[in-house]
Amino acid sequence: MTVHDALAAILGRVPVLSPGHVWIAGAGPGDPGHLTLHALAGLVQADVVVHDALVDRRVLDIAPPGVLRVFAGKRGGKPSVEQADIVDTLIALARSRKRVLRLKGGDPFVFGRGGEEMLSLAAAGIPFRVIPGLTSGLVALAAASIPATMRGVNQAIVFATGHAGDDVPEMDWGALARLRQPIVLYMATRTLAGIARALIAGGLEPRTPAAAIAGAAAEQERLVVSTLGELARAVEQAGLAPPTISVIGEIVGVRARLQALMPGIQESLEWLRAG
Repeated sequence: MTVHDALAAILGRVPVLSPGHVWIAGAGPGDPGHLTLHALAGLVQADVVVHDALVDRRVLDIAPPGVLRVFAGKRGGKPSVEQADIVDTLIALARSRKRVLRLKGGDPFVFGRGGEEMLSLAAAGIPFRVIPGLTSGLVALAAASIPATMRGVNQAIVFATGHAGDDVPEMDWGALARLRQPIVLYMATRTLAGIARALIAGGLEPRTPAAAIAGAAAEQERLVVSTLGELARAVEQAGLAPPTISVIGEIVGVRARLQALMPGIQESLEWLRAG
């Protein structure tokens, strides 16, 4: 059975990536098992895959031989492709009648610039489709045995970025602190100390449980569990490098409760990151 046959058997009808169209798809974080069936359908039909740095090589290898792979990665603190150039590339490829898959790590609409690319394609008259993906903030927590929500612990969860663009106003961290709900931080490795100070000034206790996960759900995943007041130092001492997901709130404490019941819990969850 071919991949296309398998997709047809599951989906009933495989969505068609037509010439001159762009699919903006999320590959999920880390392990290729987080790839959705619709993203897989795009991979096996595309003429060109324009991909980010965080897309696993094994995912890219699913594309048939001869498919052009265009790197368009953006990494904090490192030389990166300009967003305007990425958009120009997508438009040029579509206008040349290529079937284009724009493949991003995680979900394209959660701090992934998918919204910007969607608007640019629409303005250029390029047909497009959005394929959601699993976002790293949720997968990282699950892989670390930290529930995003827990009855009796939290009623909401906040996703925030620690890296604001030039035109984005500074976050009101005090307002987030007053919510007393867990906060999941994307792209905050270098700004974690300042964010922690702002949250503490806003009323969060320095001893609030906190954790940081680097390389979420990948073979090289690393985890640091600490407190809000000490997390930045713990991350630095452990040498955690971007990309990291940080989580602040009482849900982090559930992991310790689970470990007390199941000392080998981390080993039992290795399948989440199996290569």
